[in-house]
Amino acid sequence: MPTPTKGPRLGGSPTHERMMLNNMAAALFEHKKITTTVTKAKRLRPVAERMITAAKKGDLAARRRVLGKIGDKSIVHELFTSIAETMAERPGGYTRITKIGPRAGDNAPMAVIELVLEPYSPKQATVKEAEQATETAAAKNETTEVVEEAPAETTEEAANEAATDEVTEEAADESAEETK
Repeated sequence: MPTPTKGPRLGGSPTHERMMLNNMAAALFEHKKITTTVTKAKRLRPVAERMITAAKKGDLAARRRVLGKIGDKSIVHELFTSIAETMAERPGGYTRITKIGPRAGDNAPMAVIELVLEPYSPKQATVKEAEQATETAAAKNETTEVVEEAPAETTEEAANEAATDEVTEEAADESAEETK
């Protein structure tokens, strides 16, 4: 039996893992956020995001594909109507995983996985990117100015030291000639 690419399975068999992730995705779409272990949340994210991407497509084939995985028509309807409309402008990253404290019983690391339902504003993202670019450029310019000034000072100091060395060598040569 081939092993999965992303580590060991979460259930006893691949079918059980797939069913468990589909059920968790249905609960996520129904309640908008669920609390689970960090490992399950990380494995659930791509499954849920694929379903949301299919819902954004909105055609009959996508609806049937998602209905084959989830099975509950009311949750699929909610996914295709309200959640897909909310995520329509968002280019990706439909879910957010937030780590919380360990579980009381067995100290397992826990996380909350939730749908990102805040409205997406591409203008704000562009402004943030532009601000970061200007900060990076300003930091580069400051380091460039410091680097450009430093060699000039060192060359002047080197020239002064070389002139001093020449004077010292000439004085040493004259004193050596006088002693002969």
